[in-house]
Amino acid sequence: MKKLLFNYVIPYLLFGVVYLWCMTLRSKNLNEEEENHFKNLTGPYILTLWHGRIFYLFYYLRRHPDYFLLISPSEDGDLLARLARLMGYSVIRGSTYKKAVSAARSLIKVLRRNQRIIIIADGSRGPRCVAQPGSVQLAGITGAPIFPMTFGAKNKVILNSWDQFAIPLPFTRCALNFSSPISLSQKSSEQTIEEKRLELENALNRISKASDEG
Repeated sequence: MKKLLFNYVIPYLLFGVVYLWCMTLRSKNLNEEEENHFKNLTGPYILTLWHGRIFYLFYYLRRHPDYFLLISPSEDGDLLARLARLMGYSVIRGSTYKKAVSAARSLIKVLRRNQRIIIIADGSRGPRCVAQPGSVQLAGITGAPIFPMTFGAKNKVILNSWDQFAIPLPFTRCALNFSSPISLSQKSSEQTIEEKRLELENALNRISKASDEG
């Protein structure tokens, strides 16, 4: 019975709730130029965001099977993976903590096929709003640019969780925001990777603050 619920009932219920919830939201884009920049690219790229800013972007970027999401191989991840597929994404199972090497290899293969990936910048465990080096390392290996993205909401609920997960209230206005790409040359030094990691962290915090004010 539990397997039936997790495989067929709960994912469809969540899909319906998220879809109907987000359909009530109004949105404006604070940086259409950078969104158009990556949407018009023919090659691979990496989209990244803070864990607490997933909710509306998960809906906004739906119906993109060329976007691959890295989702934990845990039982909870099974549910999220099914929901992601219903939303039109492709899924790779793994995390920075479990099956990290195989997950990284899969992501590299995706990028080398000229497809795109979405990575949570502060990972699945945090610390909150501290960029992990994974996306930067992938960019250095593959040459794919990184595009930071976020959203803010005029009226929202902030959950009491490690990531302060933001849920916009129905019928409120969301502000989408994107930043210019971060690029690395292949075989970059550890110092360069750290500099780019800080650049990513600062960019995400800057556009998140702007989206909250917008």
